[in-house]
Amino acid sequence: MARKARQRVSYVLPLANSPGGHRLGVNGLAVDRDQSILYSGGRDGLICAWDLNVPLDNDRVGESPFPSPQKSPQSCQKVPRPSSFRKQVQAHTHWVNDILLTQSNSALVSASSDITVKVWRPHSEDSLIPMTVGVHSDYVKCLASPGAHSDWVASGGLDHKIRLWDLNGAGEKLRIDIGEDESSTKGSVYALSVRGSILASGGPESIVRLWDSRSGKRITNFVGHTDNVRDILINQDGDTVMTASSDQSVKVWSITAGRCMYTLTMHNDSVWSLYSDHPQLQLFYSSDRSGLVAKTDVRGCEDMEDGLSLAIAQEHEGINKIVVVGEYFWTATSSSSINRWRDVDTKKDIQLPDALPYHRSSSAASRQRIPSQLPYSSSLATSSTPKHKIPPTCVLRISNNAPIPEQRPRDVEVAAIYSSINAKKMSEAVLDQDLGIIIPYHELPEETIEGQNGLIKHLILNDRRRVLTLDTAGEVTLWDLLKCIPIQSFGKRHLDDVKLEVDSVESVANWCGVDTRTGRLAVILEENYCFDAEMYADELHLSSPSTFRDDQRINLGKWVLRYLFANLVDEELNRDIAYRRDLIASSHMSSSIRRINAPPSIQLPAHLPKSPNDRTPDDSMITPKPVNSISGTPGLLIGAATPQPNGVPPVGNGQTTAQIPARITEESALENRPPQPRASTEKTPDYFSVNPQLRSLTDGQTKGPATPGETSAPDASNTASPVDGDRDEKTGNSFFSKKLRMNFPKKLGRSSVEVKPAVVDEKSEESDKSEDKEDRNVQDNFYGTIQKIRYEYDEILQNEPSQLLPSLIAPSLANETPLLHHPPYTTVIIQEERADSGGVADLYRGTVSSVGHDADLIEKSAPMWLGELLLRNVMPPKEMPKVSFVLLPYQDLLPSIASSDGNNRLTANRMLRAKKVLAYVAERIETPPLKPDPHALRPEEYLDLYCQNQVVQHNTTLATLRAHVWKTGGDVILYYASNGMKPEIEKILADRATAMSAAETSGKIGPSVHS
Repeated sequence: MARKARQRVSYVLPLANSPGGHRLGVNGLAVDRDQSILYSGGRDGLICAWDLNVPLDNDRVGESPFPSPQKSPQSCQKVPRPSSFRKQVQAHTHWVNDILLTQSNSALVSASSDITVKVWRPHSEDSLIPMTVGVHSDYVKCLASPGAHSDWVASGGLDHKIRLWDLNGAGEKLRIDIGEDESSTKGSVYALSVRGSILASGGPESIVRLWDSRSGKRITNFVGHTDNVRDILINQDGDTVMTASSDQSVKVWSITAGRCMYTLTMHNDSVWSLYSDHPQLQLFYSSDRSGLVAKTDVRGCEDMEDGLSLAIAQEHEGINKIVVVGEYFWTATSSSSINRWRDVDTKKDIQLPDALPYHRSSSAASRQRIPSQLPYSSSLATSSTPKHKIPPTCVLRISNNAPIPEQRPRDVEVAAIYSSINAKKMSEAVLDQDLGIIIPYHELPEETIEGQNGLIKHLILNDRRRVLTLDTAGEVTLWDLLKCIPIQSFGKRHLDDVKLEVDSVESVANWCGVDTRTGRLAVILEENYCFDAEMYADELHLSSPSTFRDDQRINLGKWVLRYLFANLVDEELNRDIAYRRDLIASSHMSSSIRRINAPPSIQLPAHLPKSPNDRTPDDSMITPKPVNSISGTPGLLIGAATPQPNGVPPVGNGQTTAQIPARITEESALENRPPQPRASTEKTPDYFSVNPQLRSLTDGQTKGPATPGETSAPDASNTASPVDGDRDEKTGNSFFSKKLRMNFPKKLGRSSVEVKPAVVDEKSEESDKSEDKEDRNVQDNFYGTIQKIRYEYDEILQNEPSQLLPSLIAPSLANETPLLHHPPYTTVIIQEERADSGGVADLYRGTVSSVGHDADLIEKSAPMWLGELLLRNVMPPKEMPKVSFVLLPYQDLLPSIASSDGNNRLTANRMLRAKKVLAYVAERIETPPLKPDPHALRPEEYLDLYCQNQVVQHNTTLATLRAHVWKTGGDVILYYASNGMKPEIEKILADRATAMSAAETSGKIGPSVHS
């Protein structure tokens, strides 16, 4: 049987006053044109939906989205309403790397670094529960779909595989191994595109591969790029491929010709994203790592190099994704905000000086120009002036072979002015080596969909209960991991400087993992270490410390889990009450149908042959019942004797049979011992044979029914243990061996040779409940704990049907786990480590307030160790680490506590406090009083402990001593001394000083007298 995957529990601390929106950078964008909704996927694992509030119904292919000359300027200058937040879902626990809409915009598919591909249906009733459609074994980087109405998607990732997933839940349709026939190890997939049956992929190998999406077979390879291929487009006819690469180029490939047709070099940095909705890719957008957005128009050009490429926008960071709809385009960067820009009409005239007319070869004559229109001027964009024509500073040289549109002045002052307008450094200004300074058409976005501040760095303090975090705005905040709330904000300061101010000198075992990869503080609890940390109740600043005993320790992991799932525990208690009520009712109902004054057993006439040879054919029709059975519900306790030859127990002369244990585990001999051969000629008693106790009647022996728990002294000559019975060939048959042999209907002969019977399960006798017992296999999850509790209820009612049925659910009480009030929107996640995929998959996601309603889901997905902890207050067994130390009197002023052999090396729990060590010392150097004095000084009040010549604080633990005071390997050396507060100790010191002085005096005088 395969080993069960390891499961863990995580919880995410909610951010104060958290509005909608991303908290880290945005990687994916998708637009629902029909409903004017923008979807965004971010590095915080969120997928957000935004109402754009702009008309997107005029973006049909082939129709210009820009105003016609007949429209009035007033209608063109209408300001749209700002975008508004619609909804969001925490779809992933790691970066969302790509998203796309499919199935007629009803399904949003997302790919994440948490190795999953999920589908979210934002318009369905359960829109808050994304469904996992597939899992990779490494980060999933990109997605592709053959069409807006397709029912499958393709995903590629760092596991060197392309997988096709069915969106209706059928799982994986096809798997393609990149580089399966090659020796290259760089098979990661960073770009995918599908058109019809052609699937194109690209990655760090700089190779563009074409595949048949129906069979998974490779069609061809395109070699020409010199760096990572970041994005791919395929035209509608499926004969042209466009690729963007980190080698700063965009290449156009012909599938028919099998080669590169054009290399476009309008960018001076890595090209990260492409977008085009033109059927033949003659109008496309590209963006790069420097934040430049270029729009290239080659419509009506015989040669692509005769087209027009414009710098239409400039972001402050690299652009991960660009989408265009209608008159607008949106850009996603490493910022949590999303910018909306007004598109630029490439059919406008280019504004040129009269002395430098611009000629665009054949494209200039073939391109139909429309009268210039006043471009849209947003109130949000400052320093923007109406542009009737395209400024020459926006024009990019489309390729190295393209004609230079104009020679722009290389004026440093112009560059400085542009730099100041965009608040960018001079070194960041876009500079074309041939054309000079490039100034994008738009200086500022028309609208910014504001994001939030997310956490990007954290430091765990020494107490392991508090964490310092730094967010994207530079704010430092102190968090409480137990209460799941922020404690204090320190403003914009350096993280290390704040740590020096708030950190404490103590050492606590690591009980949790912490990460901020999704912009929020996530705490991870693993079974193997989440119960390692303990803290003293008097150090936790609890509201009611009087309810705790002196020096009581509280387990941090147990404490947090108890109240993260408090609503779940309450729900299980309510279910347990209902279950016990129904169980008792059904038990009473079964008891009421019994006949009044019915005898506990019926004595059947003993039809006993005098010997085995006197058996008649009719004997096989009689099924005698055991007369020594225990009255009551059968199957719980048995009084079977140790197996003997021929099934006859030794009786007589006051000797009784020896009873084997009443309860034997289900791990039977059949599982641990090989089966023994059985002779076909053996005449052994089977299930229908006469009971051994009845056989004793033929010898004049009588014996009443055995009582539960009764034992008998076995005959020394004939008694064997249950294990010996399996080893000795002179062994009879137990009741279960007889019962199981009824499965062999072959004719039985007789033989004088005694053969060892078949080895069977050594269970308790359960004549009527054996089948039920076999079915009592508990599930290896949270529900398994509930099953075990309910089985115990059954046993209680079987033993004593009239007894009250107390609840066996016993969660920890307030004196073990003080009350915690977690914020209701604290996210709770149950995850499972996938050995086959090398990642972690979410099994359940909810909140502190919803775990009670999700009890059924948690019972199936949560691990059993969590059920044992919450319902039975049982933690997984683990030996706590200890610290070894040597305890010596300071300067030998006090008596030694060493044993008679001089050993003063001790070992104790790492959480033992220094005052407990002093109490240990006081017990051994002082005579205990006959009557304890409640007002007497405590040992820590008159004794001091020293380590490395430092006085140790009384509440310091051994772990803290080793980590912060001792600071070296080996045993910790501690010294104890009196501080003069107790006269009795001072008297001991005086007596020892006198004795030592006398010894020194006698040592000096002794030799002279002797001489």
